[in-house]
Amino acid sequence: MSDSSFSKETFHALCGRLARKDKDLAQIIRQYGYPPLWHRPEGFATLVHIILEQQVSLASARAAYDLLKIKIGTINPKKVLALTDEELKACYFSRQKTIYVRHLASALVNKELHLPDSHELSNEEIRTKLIAIKGIGHWTIEVYLMMVLHRCDLFPLGDIALINSMKKIKGLPKTTTREELEQIASRWKPYRTIAAFLLWHAYINDRNMVLKDYD
Repeated sequence: MSDSSFSKETFHALCGRLARKDKDLAQIIRQYGYPPLWHRPEGFATLVHIILEQQVSLASARAAYDLLKIKIGTINPKKVLALTDEELKACYFSRQKTIYVRHLASALVNKELHLPDSHELSNEEIRTKLIAIKGIGHWTIEVYLMMVLHRCDLFPLGDIALINSMKKIKGLPKTTTREELEQIASRWKPYRTIAAFLLWHAYINDRNMVLKDYD
């Protein structure tokens, strides 16, 4: 079940199933409606975007991603590797993220990593492949699994927005430990991704954030 995926046809039904089990998640739907079925295309460009989102705001990451698109058009490994560090810096890439994106691009160009076959792989098989790339950690992998492959049962405890939303919805103190959060999230198995979408939905609406579509 943990490696299964949800779809447009099943998404609202799964939101409803969780809402019947958890009054706080039900309140999100009552207040804001169903969350969008966020989806990102499979492949290198999306992983670059998620790397850019590490530890910064979504708006900052999007600005860097958009500048890269303006610079090179279609974002692919060979085009990124052809850029100098200064050109990437002009696209708001930090030194660290320049290194990370170059490692990822090199792994794809050298055929050490293959992304198109990921639909056929389990979560752990994908995790094993991606974690070997410098700069790709568990948060990046989990967001990729959730947003690209729509795997049902991920809950990235390293996501600050998600955890802040969870604490607010559940009325938890700031001092709540990771173990306590994990225990609460375990009640939403095997649909923790759906719960995360609901919590992100509440976070975004609470702040009147407007997100651009992913491409």
